[in-house]
Amino acid sequence: MKGSQNIAGYYKNETATDELLQPDEKGNVWLHTGDVGHLDEDGYLFITDRKKDILITAGGKNVAPQNIENLLKTSPYVSQSMVYGDGKPYLTALITLDEDEIAKFARDRQLLYQDLGDLSTKPEVIDLIDSEVDRKNSDLASYETIKKFRILEEDFDQDKDEITPTFKIRRKVIVERYSEILNGMYA
Repeated sequence: MKGSQNIAGYYKNETATDELLQPDEKGNVWLHTGDVGHLDEDGYLFITDRKKDILITAGGKNVAPQNIENLLKTSPYVSQSMVYGDGKPYLTALITLDEDEIAKFARDRQLLYQDLGDLSTKPEVIDLIDSEVDRKNSDLASYETIKKFRILEEDFDQDKDEITPTFKIRRKVIVERYSEILNGMYA
């Protein structure tokens, strides 16, 4: 972006300033936000992801994980999700359940359970989420589809530094914390 609202630079951090503010061939200084987006036919800008979060699959396809994560969260049964697959042959996801909706689902089917963690392992719930993922995959390009997923026993937690105060996932923290589960989907 370019405009009078742009900052002059970071305080005592020339390297970060040089990455953020870059001149074009005409000498105009542009602020590089690190966002990825597109303009629609009416000229509206849609921010779809962060450049640093873009995944590149083993097949060389660039994938914006936030688009897929947001699509998965349109299911009433999904609370949060994180798509994984940088350098991998296919995409996988960690999914957390919407406690209220999944409790209604369990009640309607008379499933006995102790807590959300117990419910997340029930075959009926796994089948439900599988069908939701399949339904959402139909809106994606083949290289963007989720091939495998795991349901976590609890939501990502701000107290565990897994999400920011604005509920954005901290991908690096989650990948480290759940690396065994994530890598297990490629075994």
